[in-house]
Formats: sequence, structure tokens, C-alpha cells
Amino acid sequence: MAERKVLSKYYPPDFDPTAIENKKRSRKDGKPEAKLSASRLMTPFSMKCTHCGEYIPKGRKFNARKETLDEKYLSISIFRFYIRCTRCSGEITFRTDPKNGDYQCERGAKRNFEVWRDATDEKYNDETEEQTLDRLEKEHGAKEEQLERDKMAELEDKMLDSKREMQIADALDEIRTRNARIERTEARGDEAAMATVQQEIDEEAIRRAKAEEEDREAIRQEFMAKKRAAQQAASDAKFEEFHSAEAVARRAAFWAEGREKRRRNIANMRARKAKGLTKPKPTPSAQLAPSAQPALGTQPALGAQPTPSEE
Repeated sequence: MAERKVLSKYYPPDFDPTAIENKKRSRKDGKPEAKLSASRLMTPFSMKCTHCGEYIPKGRKFNARKETLDEKYLSISIFRFYIRCTRCSGEITFRTDPKNGDYQCERGAKRNFEVWRDATDEKYNDETEEQTLDRLEKEHGAKEEQLERDKMAELEDKMLDSKREMQIADALDEIRTRNARIERTEARGDEAAMATVQQEIDEEAIRRAKAEEEDREAIRQEFMAKKRAAQQAASDAKFEEFHSAEAVARRAAFWAEGREKRRRNIANMRARKAKGLTKPKPTPSAQLAPSAQPALGTQPALGAQPTPSEE
């Protein structure tokens, strides 16, 4: 018995502590039992024990055992907790649920209310990690956009409030001015009141004349705009008509007819010149004496126009 109380023991050089099996912590299937650490916690949700029907409220303290699972969600560790019912000592286990930001009850009890359970979330049960990341990025972008939109709406509300305050201040100034005018009028008497009324009538007439002038100017501008639009439409129509296929064909036919007529005239002139029937060019003396009679026995050239003296 004395050797049990010594402080040091002998370890041979070939001692391997990893080769020693911990039989106390082995399960029935031969696998070593997972190491559990003690943890003091409060129940994160209200539950009902399935063994005895005891209701366990949220926030009750327990000495639990914590187990770190091998599975992870987006590199986030998942933990399992073991507690016992306060009435029947039945074992209750629940685990963390980082996907929904909540806890999931596994066995031994049933949750009274599950916040994360919603019919709209059933479509996300079979999605992969990449799809989950894409969805979360889209949701984050939508939240950021909604936040920016809320900021813009808040800024617009502030601008509208300031504009409303300015309008109220202007209305108050106008009311104060009118009250002061009325007080001065009452102090001066009836003549001053008539003068004030006449002044207001003149100001109203000036405002009406100015408004009518602005209306006439707006009508004139609208009329000129319509006129310019009509002129532009007519110009576009003329341009399209000028460059249409029919107009191009007519111009081509006209030019071809002119070239053909000019060619025929040239051919006729050459033929007449070859036959000697062309009119001789007048000499300078003939130009100086246009009234000279032709010599006797000479005939005018064929096709030549007789002078007034010959007629």
C-alpha cells in the first residue's frame, strides 16, 4: 500500500502512453466515448419533458454537459448539451443551430414554440453552402440598399419639413404685414383706408396683367414650338420625297432625255455641216452693214432665216 503514495513512478524508455486504451470511456460498440465538459447554463427556450410532462421554463439554471460535434455550419462549431429533468431526471439533449441563430431540441423534451420554424424556410433546407452564401450576400445587399433608401427618404422628409416651415414663416410675415397695415389705416382714418384699398386694387391689377402677359407668352412659345415642329416635319417630308426612289428615277430619266436630245442635236449639226447646209458665219463687214442686200443671182442657204428687208 505504501507504493501508492509515492510522488514519482518509473516509466521505462519504451513506454507509449497512446497505446493505452481507456476502457472506462469506451462505449458498447467499442468506440471511445466523447469527452464531455461541465457547463453551467440556463435553458435558452421553454420545453416540456416527454417522460413525465414537466414544463421547464426558459432561463432555469442547470449543470449541463457540453459536447463539441464534428459537424460544422459555415466553419461554425456546433455544440450539444445534456441536462436532466428536474422532476423525473430524464436526460434531455439540445444543440446549437447557427443556421437559424437558435437552438434545436433533439430528444427527451419538446419545444413549446420554435421561432425559426416557418413555411417560407422549407425551401432552404436542401441548399448547398455556395447557394447559402449567395443567398446571404443577396439578402445583405438588399438590406444595405433598403438602408440607403431609408436614409434618402429621411433626407427628403427633412427637406419637406424645412420647406413647410419656410412657407409657414412666409405666411406669418404676410399676416403680420397685413395686420400692421390695418392698424396704420385705422389710425389715419377713412381717407387712408380708401388709399390703402386703392393701392391693393392697383397691385392686384398689376399682378393680373403680369399673369396674363405670362400666359400670352406661354401660348406664343407653344404656338412657335408647334410651328417649328410642322416646318421640321414638312422639311423632313420634302427631304424624303427628294431622296425617294421615284424622284431619283424621274431625275435620272430627265437627265437621260436631255443627254439624248443634246446628242441628236449634235448629230444633226454634223450631218448638215457635212452637206454644206449650215449658215455661214457673218463677216465683220456684214456685221457693220446689216442692211446690205444680197447679190443678185444668189439664193439664201437652206434653213437660213430671211432678214426683214428680204421679206
